[in-house]
Amino acid sequence: MNRIFLFLVTNVAILLVLSVAMRLLGVEPYLNEYGLNYQSLLIFAAAFGMGGSFISLALSKWTAKRFTGAKVIESPRNEAEAWLVETVSRQAKLANIGMPEVAIYDAPDVNAFATGMSRNKALVAVSTGLLRAMTRDEAEAVLGHEISHVANGDMITLALIQGVVNTFVIFLSRVIGQVVDRVVFKNERGHGIAYWVTTIVAQVILSILASVIVMWFSRRREFRADAGGARLAGREKMIGALEKLKAGVAQPHLPDQMAAFGISGGIGQGMKRLFTTHPPLEERIEALRRSAG
Repeated sequence: MNRIFLFLVTNVAILLVLSVAMRLLGVEPYLNEYGLNYQSLLIFAAAFGMGGSFISLALSKWTAKRFTGAKVIESPRNEAEAWLVETVSRQAKLANIGMPEVAIYDAPDVNAFATGMSRNKALVAVSTGLLRAMTRDEAEAVLGHEISHVANGDMITLALIQGVVNTFVIFLSRVIGQVVDRVVFKNERGHGIAYWVTTIVAQVILSILASVIVMWFSRRREFRADAGGARLAGREKMIGALEKLKAGVAQPHLPDQMAAFGISGGIGQGMKRLFTTHPPLEERIEALRRSAG
């Protein structure tokens, strides 16, 4: 229930900020007096939709550290940390990317994630639960999976897709609000309460539908990252890591903001699957086995 409440509040906040910006920049008269100006609305929808997505990407490393409590390894304090840094360094060179920051966060679940604004300034973090539960070979494969996410530019592409769908959600919700206000409620000047209520409802519904597109891409990139992990660490190691996750050692407890970036995600069936960030582990394992043939 808290997640739904926060989702609604966020959408209302976006509408309020967008409305204030339009008024301050002189665009509001086009909407109030002359009808909906599609060109102006699309420009502002793109500014907020794309801008918000890329600001979120720019802050992703800071956000990840804050929400997970991940501590960057500045100087390895033990053999495990030294191995972790050396493995990431070696894989980064093989993947032809800059050395990411390497971090550990304290959590019982077996998980890891990668994020960052660019391929050469990324963050790779693993949980203490992963270091305890997985063998070095399995952990190496997980690191290869995360390095592949970075090398593939998945964070940037995901932000771009999110920005595009945000743009159309903002744009179409206001168009729908305008139509309902003018056609159904016959309001011929300014924006009535019907416009604002319809716009908010439309934005919530369109956001849910748009998330299906984003989640589809997120699931597809997991297969590519698995293949990349197999190249960097070895196919059998990657399969072994996924089988360890499938065996039940993984309980995905990453915050909602980071769920799409982890090695393991929630399991969904039926319609729920459309809203999951990760495909089933059985499908990922089968894809790796098929590629071996």
